[in-house]
Amino acid sequence: MSDTAARLVRLLSLLQSPREWPGSELAARLGVSPRTVRRDVERLRDLGYPVRATMGAIGGYRLVAGTAMPPLLLDDEEAVAVAVGLRSAAGGAVEGVEEASVRALAKLEQVLPSRLRRRVGALAAATVSLTVPGGAAVAPEHLTTLAAAAVAHERVRFRYRAADGRTSRRLVEPHRLVAAGRRWYLLAYDTERHDWRVFRVDRLTDPRATGVRVPPREPPGGDAAAHVRDKIYALAPAYRLRATLALPAAEAARRSGLHPDTFEPVDAHSCRMDTDAEALEWIASRLLMLGCDFTVHEPPELRTYLAALATRAHHAATTRPTEGPDT
Repeated sequence: MSDTAARLVRLLSLLQSPREWPGSELAARLGVSPRTVRRDVERLRDLGYPVRATMGAIGGYRLVAGTAMPPLLLDDEEAVAVAVGLRSAAGGAVEGVEEASVRALAKLEQVLPSRLRRRVGALAAATVSLTVPGGAAVAPEHLTTLAAAAVAHERVRFRYRAADGRTSRRLVEPHRLVAAGRRWYLLAYDTERHDWRVFRVDRLTDPRATGVRVPPREPPGGDAAAHVRDKIYALAPAYRLRATLALPAAEAARRSGLHPDTFEPVDAHSCRMDTDAEALEWIASRLLMLGCDFTVHEPPELRTYLAALATRAHHAATTRPTEGPDT
């Protein structure tokens, strides 16, 4: 890098601090004359960076908001802090920013020096988050690998575990990552099955970019989110639970760990529960763990299952244990 280019990068880094920089201080920091600082500021303006100059004893130079975001120049500590924060957001700690966090994290980790990448990895390994129930753990490294491959139109290999527990090796062309609530999905073209597939990222292990780039494909309908939504609905849970609980809505949400929208207040002492589930066992255990009286409106299969469960529980409670042999 030439002296001028290196000086411009250093000047841009200084100007990104949220303060006014007197020309004399910039000149001292850069080891140049005030005249050179003025020329360098003009060069930055020519490159599209909106540098504002104010006159007077407390005046100086400052980078202000423009029509486009300039490249951020971060020192080591700032880069590590941003990477760790993006990893947390990518895990779903802040609802609604997960997808943008993954894109930003993929860009940042691509340019992090190896020494900083190791620091970020060490922090991630030594840190755990108190997650919100209902989500699934996803490694940020998997998300960034898939995001980078989708942007570069690069094929990826990974091992995938289906809902029935069977595993398989897949070779796919990633198209988009889709965040749905607390769960991540990958929409990709499966090259061996010659069709589009939707993969749950938490069931995916060891994703590796192959280095093979391919022309981009468009999914049916052209809308990745709509395609994933339709596929999820096609595989919707088999049961819809509707029940009335002898428990205030807020307390039911607290005890169950489910989203408050799952419970609708009836009065100060009861609420209605409305949710979907894949298994009767899950529904029954959730209801019983609430520790309150309840009435099941649907599904009818749940009433049958609870009756059988009650019979087994009554038998276990009333049957005296057989005396073991004397020891």
